[in-house]
Amino acid sequence: MAQLTAAVMSLLPASTNGSYRGMKAAAWGLTVIAAATIIPALLHIGLPDGGAGVIGGLDLSGAERTIVSLFAWAGTTQFVWGLMLLAISLRYRTLVPLGLGLLTVERALHTWNMWGPKGSHLAGGHHPPEAWATLVSVPVLTLLLLMSLRRA
Repeated sequence: MAQLTAAVMSLLPASTNGSYRGMKAAAWGLTVIAAATIIPALLHIGLPDGGAGVIGGLDLSGAERTIVSLFAWAGTTQFVWGLMLLAISLRYRTLVPLGLGLLTVERALHTWNMWGPKGSHLAGGHHPPEAWATLVSVPVLTLLLLMSLRRA
């Protein structure tokens, strides 16, 4: 067990939390967002339909295997991204502004893809729950980013 702990700790350099000068609320906000990234990722990976039908309400009759595969792939990527955000928020806080900046760009692009020209082709104009979450997340992330850049 000690060898495993030593191996894991060798992946994690010393914490940078002492050098973080932004508002602590921004770092804790990133922790919440990391959890809110990891939990749906596990659903995308673990649910038989990747959550596309049971959560997203998408019609899977046309290309079920492709859609389920894409949801599992996206969930895997989302899970790793969430772990990185969690490491930043809890151990490497000098990277909080970078993490929040990248998240803001990601969510803005998601919003554009879900509500812009590509999203307008969804069956019956239906938008899955994530589409609604992106509308709220961009301004919240922008606020957290500004808080992380402000000296506490």
